[in-house]
Amino acid sequence: MEKFSDNIKKVILAGIGAVAVTAEKSKDLLDEMVAKGELTVEQGKVLNEELKHNIKKTVKETAEKKEADKSVSDSDIAELLKRMTPEQIAALKEQLSEKEAAGEDKDE
Repeated sequence: MEKFSDNIKKVILAGIGAVAVTAEKSKDLLDEMVAKGELTVEQGKVLNEELKHNIKKTVKETAEKKEADKSVSDSDIAELLKRMTPEQIAALKEQLSEKEAAGEDKDE
């Protein structure tokens, strides 16, 4: 009977030991997961800042490109005038005189 109680005692102690080891391992695993989670948060912050920078750069480049596209050189204008019909030139002259008149009204 004493052997039986010794065996039960060993089984109970083994169970307690298993619970203790499991608790330690789970704590270590949890700490590791938290550390990886913190690392992931830090990586996310860095990635977020990088994306913001890239978006600002893209917007700036797009704005600069649009601004460059707006500028027209004298040679571009001369080329357009060569291709215009007399009716189109007359319409352009009319629009220019209207713009000049509107500009004079603003000056007054």
